[in-house]
Amino acid sequence: HDAFKEGVKDTFVLVELDFPKDKTKVSDEVRAQNEMLSEKYGVEGFPTILLTDASGRPYASTGYQKGGPEKYVAHLNVLREKRTARDEAFAAAEKTEGVEKAKALVAALDAMKLSDAAITAFYADIVERIKAADPEDATGFSRKAAAAGRLKAFQDQLRALAAKKDMDGALKLVDETLAAGGFETEETLQLMMTRAVILAQEDKIAEALKAVDDAKAFAPDSPMIPGIDQFRKRLEDSAKKPADGAEKSE
Repeated sequence: HDAFKEGVKDTFVLVELDFPKDKTKVSDEVRAQNEMLSEKYGVEGFPTILLTDASGRPYASTGYQKGGPEKYVAHLNVLREKRTARDEAFAAAEKTEGVEKAKALVAALDAMKLSDAAITAFYADIVERIKAADPEDATGFSRKAAAAGRLKAFQDQLRALAAKKDMDGALKLVDETLAAGGFETEETLQLMMTRAVILAQEDKIAEALKAVDDAKAFAPDSPMIPGIDQFRKRLEDSAKKPADGAEKSE
């Protein structure tokens, strides 16, 4: 919309990356470039809107917003303040030492609400300062970063197994990762639900339902519970279909 273009022309350089389902609409070179940038910036869904400084370092992310182009421009202008807040927070942290410095740097990273992949790719220097200032990991930052790295490796392995349709291998990977532990509550819950999804894809509905119930019991107050309940209902509905079909065939 012209109102959007006019509203951002003096504050942003617009970059659009297209990920069409029909891969023939972009060249192999563009597709490779986009996949590399998607991984680097930690894009997990579409649309993803990232605000970066002139060096390409992200400082805020957002997505679809209701209200039209004028309101979206206003929304972006509010997010632009995060860059100033980031720079001021980093500068203030440098005036402190030890765990206090680490906590200030962690808070500055958290305030931007970026993906783990983006933090790793663009704020490696800050990550190293946190580790140096907090060698005993009083902030828990290093532990969380290690868990995020393990989760990323797990997801990469799972995608590879899914591409080969190796569901038994995928289930084994999930079980081994869960047994190893070391994840936050929500991450563990996601792993448990991944197990339920794999079982459902193998038409092991009874086992999938039990896996869902185990997940709910593990974190009954999680914000994921409504979505988990919807998934459970779909499983129950699918479990009824074979019986209905059997009755008709008789």
